Amino acid sequence: MISRVTVLTNPASGHGNAPHAAERAIVRFQQRGVDVTAIVGADAAHAARLVAEALDRGTDALAVVGGDGVIALALQALATRDTPLGIVPAGTGNDHAREYGLPTDNPEAAADVIADGHTETVDLGRITAPDGSIRWFGTVVAAGFDSLVSDRANRMRWPHGRMRYNVAMAAELSRLRLLPFRVSFDGGPTEDRALTFMAIGNTRSYGGGMLICPGADHSDGLLDVTMVASDSRARLVRLFPTVFTGTHVDLDSVTTTRVKSLTVDSPGINAYADGDYACPLPATIEAVPGALRLLTPRPRATR
Repeated sequence: MISRVTVLTNPASGHGNAPHAAERAIVRFQQRGVDVTAIVGADAAHAARLVAEALDRGTDALAVVGGDGVIALALQALATRDTPLGIVPAGTGNDHAREYGLPTDNPEAAADVIADGHTETVDLGRITAPDGSIRWFGTVVAAGFDSLVSDRANRMRWPHGRMRYNVAMAAELSRLRLLPFRVSFDGGPTEDRALTFMAIGNTRSYGGGMLICPGADHSDGLLDVTMVASDSRARLVRLFPTVFTGTHVDLDSVTTTRVKSLTVDSPGINAYADGDYACPLPATIEAVPGALRLLTPRPRATR
């Protein structure tokens, strides 16, 4: 059971719905007799400092209210530590929540999962950037077309919301080309590949349920790598719906592999992890078994 919980809220998550979800979760914690300390960061750096202070003071769990971005912030503090992570989903993508079967539309039910105190030890991915800095991730790293779209969207000031990403995608589709990648899997020889994009998954989905790495297992100590090689706009557009079912891996333009680690480079390409900017390539990306304790629903008893 959890008796003390620190609740971190990203007020911008879910188009501003996260504060209301946090209020509902906190009330539920109090009903369950859990002592709550609520923190809200003015920005990512401030939130990281508040989390560090909470962990120094001591807490039974860190619960985050928001989407995959605020979860990623928490991972930087909790990776390889004993303090477990609880999630009250309140974002637009919620891919962590999907992976672990967490309630995505019921803050009270999500708070109950955390208060019940059942933990699962899961893998994380670790990115080592060219400057030696480290970033942990829980879901997927994307590099190539996907990251170029994110780069463009981040530079845009209009339109707002999801439409900005859609406009950025259309613009990058008009410039679609194969990109030169250099990759090495598990310390093997360096390979030159021409790819549209590469996705490296600790879990199966990104972007709000797109099963880009449908065979990924968050507890096998491995990363699933999906590589797409197509410079045809029509073919890439046809591929898009199949990503929601995971059947894209059967297409001729898609190859997959499963590794413990890889190094990857592509000139001018940035890597994005858990939907946020991670670092410029080159980078070393590896699976770290059992790096996170996560509060998850109790397994249902079998008859």
